[in-house]
Amino acid sequence: MKYITFDSFENIQNIVIAILIFAIFIFLRKIFTKYIVKLLSVFVQKTKTSFDDKLLFILIEPMRFLIIIIGFKIAITYIDYTSVFVNLSIKSLLIFVIFWVLYKSIVVFKDSIANFAMKFGKELHQELSLLIIKVIKIFIVVSGLVMILQVWDINVSAFIASLGLGGLAFALAAKDTAANLFGGLTLLADKSLKLNDWIKVNSIEGIVEDIGLRTTKLRTFEKSIITVPNQILANSPVENFSRRGIRRIKFRIGLTYGTTADTIQSIILQITQMLKSHNDIAQNATMLVKFDKFEDSNLSIFVYTFTDTSNWDRYLSIKEDVNIKIMKIIENHDSDFAFNSQTIYLKKDEINE
Repeated sequence: MKYITFDSFENIQNIVIAILIFAIFIFLRKIFTKYIVKLLSVFVQKTKTSFDDKLLFILIEPMRFLIIIIGFKIAITYIDYTSVFVNLSIKSLLIFVIFWVLYKSIVVFKDSIANFAMKFGKELHQELSLLIIKVIKIFIVVSGLVMILQVWDINVSAFIASLGLGGLAFALAAKDTAANLFGGLTLLADKSLKLNDWIKVNSIEGIVEDIGLRTTKLRTFEKSIITVPNQILANSPVENFSRRGIRRIKFRIGLTYGTTADTIQSIILQITQMLKSHNDIAQNATMLVKFDKFEDSNLSIFVYTFTDTSNWDRYLSIKEDVNIKIMKIIENHDSDFAFNSQTIYLKKDEINE
């Protein structure tokens, strides 16, 4: 092994030249970024295919990093400086660049993976393609790490075998992770939920934003993110509000006790006719308008029907329209809504006292 010494003018001169070589490569890196990349970008935009655009996107950052590695290698070689650590580091960085390119190249095959996932169903393809992409990314990262360890003469197999009881403990600790993994696969296979579904599991309610290998992320209506382990979703009842095509309207109308029986019958008839003629009320679903209770302070009419949509905003608009029309029907019958009240009767002798 040769070491750098400063005992001669020639050594100092070589070090200065090596620094200049490295500086030249840094300058070439800037030239590559500022001019060559822009020139290539203009060229690929003129082509009809998008493959070259994606290829350029994949190679830009790794190439910029590779220029620095090459410059450092040439500079070290010029001053005849050899070090096992430096050589192994350079080899490791080159492997890193290769697997960096492979990792980014998944973007190119994203559409192909999505087309493959379409074979398992249109409703499932988005979640399944994301799962496949995540698995491929993990495989690339692990493979790159193993190759770098081998460069440093670290026997990965022997290392894993030497774990012994530690490996068993790790396996036991990872059982929940395995359960979550199979839980995620179960969710995809059962098609119980997909991205952008509005679901409720236990006391958690929100919109599905991501279905991962281990967890599923829900965006609550307070805009916070809740991460739910997949095994909980796979083993718990999941209420999927997005899968319903209609949404229920259910409430009571309390009329004053001064309302006559004929008036109540007429009100019920007109509310029923209004609901049956309403364009946004589901006509093939259950529809009930019934006078069913004598409450303490009102005559209660039960209204039960469904809108033809599950969209929350449209549902509220339909419900608002129904409420206003019911108010007008009651006003036209010279009746009124009752409110909770209590009448106290006092005997004459109690008043005198």
